Amino acid sequence: MSEQTVWTSDLNLTRRGWRRRDMLRVLAGSALGASLPWQTELAAQAGSLRQQGKSCILLWMQGGPSQLETFDPKQDHANGGETRSIATNVSGIRISENLPQVAQSMDKIALLRSMTGKEGSHPRASYQMHTGYIPTASVRYPTLGSNVVYHLGDMEADLPAFVRIGQGNRGESGGGYLGVKYDPLVVADPSRPPENTTPATDERRFRRRLNLVRRLEANGAYEQARADHQDLLSRSSTMMLSPQMATFDLEREPQRDRESYGEGAFAQGCLMARRLVEQGVTFVEVNLNGWDTHDDNFSRCRDLCGQMDQPFARLVNDLEERGLLESTLVLCLGEFGRTPRINPRSGRDHFPRAFSAAIAGCGVRGGQVIGATTADGNEIADRPIQIPDFFRTVFTTLGVDPDHENMSGIGRPIPLVTDGEVITELFG
Repeated sequence: MSEQTVWTSDLNLTRRGWRRRDMLRVLAGSALGASLPWQTELAAQAGSLRQQGKSCILLWMQGGPSQLETFDPKQDHANGGETRSIATNVSGIRISENLPQVAQSMDKIALLRSMTGKEGSHPRASYQMHTGYIPTASVRYPTLGSNVVYHLGDMEADLPAFVRIGQGNRGESGGGYLGVKYDPLVVADPSRPPENTTPATDERRFRRRLNLVRRLEANGAYEQARADHQDLLSRSSTMMLSPQMATFDLEREPQRDRESYGEGAFAQGCLMARRLVEQGVTFVEVNLNGWDTHDDNFSRCRDLCGQMDQPFARLVNDLEERGLLESTLVLCLGEFGRTPRINPRSGRDHFPRAFSAAIAGCGVRGGQVIGATTADGNEIADRPIQIPDFFRTVFTTLGVDPDHENMSGIGRPIPLVTDGEVITELFG
């Protein structure tokens, strides 16, 4: 068999790429990520879901965005501070003055103003809002994106099914017990291609070097680790050599479209998310860090909302214009909210008791508010939405059975969601 034939066969095994550090880490963690018979069976059954072409974009506001400076302002109460509210393009719905462009897209966005949880620590709350579970020492739960791509992702595609854009997500767990195959490809800087994805030599020599690595590993110990490493090499090299790598090059986007998203890394990340979804990527997370506003809350939130407002609004509208909004679920939230009471440093502290989220697309009826907080913002006044409710709704909206049980590496069945009810008002 020729070298070319070997490589064609190997590269068609799967279609996914990773950073160099992931390729090294698989040797240490492969025992937890080994393919099991139940995984193969479920993957075969998931074909019909993948054909639906649904995807999800999570706009992650890391640090806990203040609901009072975003989606639930309280200008008629002292707790509202200096933040005013403005009318939206939906009669009766008002949001923070910091989000004027989102306000003009409210007919496509639903607000959840009664999200509630108990975790007030950044790592623990971020972990819970990414996995649906409180962190434990015994189990690494898969993140939302990993679970979604496990059920919906096309793992034969050239591009990875799960991409995370931006730095600094604290508390998330990647693929967890599903294995490193379902970790995200991380794009630290959307203005540049993913790190370590440009071959250091020409394609022919690159292929020869990788083939040499396979031969050197062929007789090594730790069979599963070796197989996982070779699989990872194949998926990485497939992505690196694919013409679809151009999707990560924002310079290929018309200047007019680039400018419509605004400036900054988050704006570029939102544009890249649209480009990736357009190419069939299943789950994209875009991070905007800095929402931990214990001091100088009002000016910092104005700046952060300025970074978020135009890209969020444009993303939703762009997806609609391209006929993608009906198949793409867009989520915008952080790990918790901020205290209604303003602290002595003109800041707001951690507040999981009541916070907000925004959701659009995939059949969600925009132009509505679900749930409410009291006039002072301290309590949920109507329709509390627990974390399991949110996860059950997301999975159901994407066509994934929230009661499905994954099997951990030690044979323990773990449901995607425990308890909770679907937020049916979103689709009424």
